[in-house]
Amino acid sequence: MLRSDLKVIAELIPQQAKVLDLGCDDGALLDYLIREKQVRGSGIELSEAGVMTCVKRGLSVRQGKIEEGLADYPDQSLNTVILSQTLPFLSNPSEILREMLRVGEHAIVSFPNWGYWRCRLEYLFNGRIPQSPEFLQEWYGTKRWQIFTLADFEDLCHWQEIELVERVFLNGNWRVEKRENLMARTAVYLLRHTTKARVKVL
Repeated sequence: MLRSDLKVIAELIPQQAKVLDLGCDDGALLDYLIREKQVRGSGIELSEAGVMTCVKRGLSVRQGKIEEGLADYPDQSLNTVILSQTLPFLSNPSEILREMLRVGEHAIVSFPNWGYWRCRLEYLFNGRIPQSPEFLQEWYGTKRWQIFTLADFEDLCHWQEIELVERVFLNGNWRVEKRENLMARTAVYLLRHTTKARVKVL
């Protein structure tokens, strides 16, 4: 059973695409895409446990850091590069986005939204940095170098001349259609390079 954001990502991947899944964890998404959409897929995963699970699934996944793994791929050698729920943990997210779109025609990114209303209230009333709205953890338990909102991410894309081809906002399994930066717990973006104007989130 795929996570809600992974289901959306799978919908955005065309049949028989060449796909790279960065931070692919246990390979659930990659396995699904290969079986259901006949993609030619591979992955990069840092954790040994994740890599071992992927290998048991018969997936082509190597262990390593995302930054180092992307450097091995030629320009525009893939259709889609995926980064699900990993962007907040990277030390240089803008560089990763550039590399993803160097390697792939499109990039798909999903991440938790710290602009979600419960996160705002937590900070306002308790004076504490809120936990991720999707993956609960204490701030000291796992490396979390960046917390950002949908508006922050779209500002970054605007600065890097990245087009927001498609945006899907989720609250659990429900799609959010209005006031996304306030009501969505998770976001999924389909990206490509462009010089066109971007849509702003309120």
